[in-house]
Amino acid sequence: MLDQSPAVRTLPPGHGLAWLLQCLLLMRAQPVRLLLLALVLQLVLGLTQVPVLGLMIIIAMPALSAGLLQGFHQVALGQRPAPGVLFAPLSAKPLTGRLLGLGALMFGMGLLIISLVMSGSDDLLDAELIARIEQGDMDAIVMIDPAVMRRVVMAVVLGISVSGTLSFMTIPLIWFRRAKVGVALLCGLRALVMNWKPFLLLSVGISVLIVPAAILIGLLFQMVATSRPLALILLGVILLAMLAFQLLLFGTQYCAFREIFGFSAEPAPADDLPAIAPPPDDDQFVA
Repeated sequence: MLDQSPAVRTLPPGHGLAWLLQCLLLMRAQPVRLLLLALVLQLVLGLTQVPVLGLMIIIAMPALSAGLLQGFHQVALGQRPAPGVLFAPLSAKPLTGRLLGLGALMFGMGLLIISLVMSGSDDLLDAELIARIEQGDMDAIVMIDPAVMRRVVMAVVLGISVSGTLSFMTIPLIWFRRAKVGVALLCGLRALVMNWKPFLLLSVGISVLIVPAAILIGLLFQMVATSRPLALILLGVILLAMLAFQLLLFGTQYCAFREIFGFSAEPAPADDLPAIAPPPDDDQFVA
């Protein structure tokens, strides 16, 4: 029988930093394997510029995210995740359909938010200007009204933030606990609200790590422009830093889910995707 109403564990604020530390330990345990998973994911996301295929990849993003979370799950079990684990959720019925359904929902919601924020910005609808930008003409970006550009940035950030918030706990609930989309959404949002203190502390901890890294990356970009002999090395360092940041987000997501919800006692969706027992029941559970 599927777990349709997972209990939500309420945790003290300090667990936010504990998730960050747990994530770093997992990354240290299998750095090469996890970086390879993140690199493969980035290569796949690079195909979003291809018509039709790009839309399919965007809708499949929750499934790919579940694959990366499964990679962290295997590292936690002391295993070495193979690159193919990233695509495992795309062939795990009926979870594949639920994850794709969530992807379509998030895509539609993102478009709606962007449309609402951008309503009235007719200048952005200049087909010729858009075509020039899509062709990589950086001079065309300068021609966009700064006020419109600010609205574009705000719309994209708002759309990504809302979609990311809604899917943060929803994806692992569907994948690890086999919850249906509606149940996963409600339980996931409730978990975020009930654990806002540890999540706030987690955000502070990530910011402490990311802000200096972002400044360093900015300096490296400037060095790339002025030091061509070192360009490839510097670009490699920048790529590693960006992949590490991506892993940090997915890793803390995995660690937070593991403590708030635990794992189903049922077998995992596929024979090669093992399940683990839930964490010790030493905190308060709220149904």
